[in-house]
Amino acid sequence: MRKLILMLFLVPTLLFAQSEGVKFEHGLNWNQIKEKAAKENKFIFVDCFTTWCGPCKYMTSTIFPQAKVGDFFNAKFVNAKIQMDKTKEDNEEVKSWYTEADRFAKDYKVVAYPTFLIFDSKGNLVHRIVGGGDADGFIAKAQKALDPNSQYETLLAKFNADPQNTTIAKAMAAAAKDAYDKETQAKAEGVVLSSLSTDQIFTKDNVELLLSSASIKDSKAFNLIKDNPAKFDAISDKVKANDFLAKLLIGEAVNTKIQAKEAVDFAAIEKELAQKYPTVNTEKASLEMQPRYFSYTKNYPGLRDSFNKYIAKYGSTITAMELNQMAWSIFENCDDPACLKAASEWSKLSLEKEKDTPMYLDTFANLLYRLGNKDQAIKTQEKAISLLTANDKKEDYVATLQKMKKGEKTWE
Repeated sequence: MRKLILMLFLVPTLLFAQSEGVKFEHGLNWNQIKEKAAKENKFIFVDCFTTWCGPCKYMTSTIFPQAKVGDFFNAKFVNAKIQMDKTKEDNEEVKSWYTEADRFAKDYKVVAYPTFLIFDSKGNLVHRIVGGGDADGFIAKAQKALDPNSQYETLLAKFNADPQNTTIAKAMAAAAKDAYDKETQAKAEGVVLSSLSTDQIFTKDNVELLLSSASIKDSKAFNLIKDNPAKFDAISDKVKANDFLAKLLIGEAVNTKIQAKEAVDFAAIEKELAQKYPTVNTEKASLEMQPRYFSYTKNYPGLRDSFNKYIAKYGSTITAMELNQMAWSIFENCDDPACLKAASEWSKLSLEKEKDTPMYLDTFANLLYRLGNKDQAIKTQEKAISLLTANDKKEDYVATLQKMKKGEKTWE
């Protein structure tokens, strides 16, 4: 079908009934919330959200209303929400928190959403969680805020005071991961790794630790993998050393250029990286990144040409899903016949890799239709519908088929 939804956080509604779930305070300012927490001897849980954030909406509509989530948070916390952005639709209560929201962003370094801040009963920040999750997982993350041995802020103070303490570093790494503090996480994991010999490090039990810590370029784990690729490959079933390092280096270089609003020259990036990291081959990672970059910049001829180059060299390693996603990106956004033709070839290739997959047939049918081959598009879409299971959203496929039969656009 149209797109693989890579994130499950696209939930439309923000408001919910609070009969069973988490009860958030209304009509209180920050000082009053702290007073209530002190009186009830509870921690304070603050959901820092924005109106445009998909994961924020998911937590609000799906996780917080659940009875077991409410039972945990209502018993342990005074709960509050702070809207961190400003919109024309904001009511008076939201507006009354504007100044406080700005202070929270500055004082507590709220830069990603959702961020959940947890304070003790005196109003001292002790823990943070970045990102949502399922009910049980989120409760488990919040549970760590109740124990000084796993509180993020408490551990951070201990870690900064004694940065070579392996026991503290292990706990710090876990807390920093939940807080999405990649720099502290990598630093703490580096301390843990430094306490081990090379042979002790390169075991299957440490693969995740190495990968997590190596996500920071030039960290200890990054250099361990770079300098010992054969040892890493021997213990890793997920990814090869060169592939991991190359994707990391190319991705960071491209993102740096994008953030600086500079043009991305892939050949120049590859050359620069080859000089600094001569043992890492970035060619494949660069070819893989280029169509994604061109899709981001809406340069669809560039996407077409770069993806064709990638297919020509590494076609056997490309998944059917990757082919389908690129084909759909062209279908949705480009009316150039040459691009659409290329996308239809990618779509056919996805079906060669995974025959009779309804989602891929739907993409192929839409491309045929946009290319003007209406009869074949209808037959292909009917085949896709015939292969659907009870768990598939049949109505979307049927709606597309009806548009095709009526001669209406199936794209926006």
